[in-house]
Amino acid sequence: QVQLVESGGGSAQAGGSLRLSCAASRYTYSSKCMGWFRQAPGKAREGVAAIDRDGTTSYVDSVKGRFTISKDKWKNTVYLQMNSLKPEDTAMYYCAAGQWIVSGGYCYADNGYWGQGTQVTVSS
Repeated sequence: QVQLVESGGGSAQAGGSLRLSCAASRYTYSSKCMGWFRQAPGKAREGVAAIDRDGTTSYVDSVKGRFTISKDKWKNTVYLQMNSLKPEDTAMYYCAAGQWIVSGGYCYADNGYWGQGTQVTVSS
């Protein structure tokens, strides 16, 4: 079993920055992508950013130019650098290890591994 642990969430002012981390307990040979998802109250979960084994990245349109996903393969850790934050970025953020990048920042991980989530709150 693989455990994913997110950290780095918190509160920020609009225009500010936060950096999320997702540490995997071990390398997952079956996971070809890692992704960040978010879910705001009353809204559906959406893929935010994804990265595959080759380092190819994908983003949902609403965060392009503001968020950057990266990974440190030696630490089995994926990061999400979030700049120019907006109140609409407020959500619970989850990382996941999945099978492939579908599109628009979505790492398909329905049968993969998920973290417990970290809250991001952006105030205006």
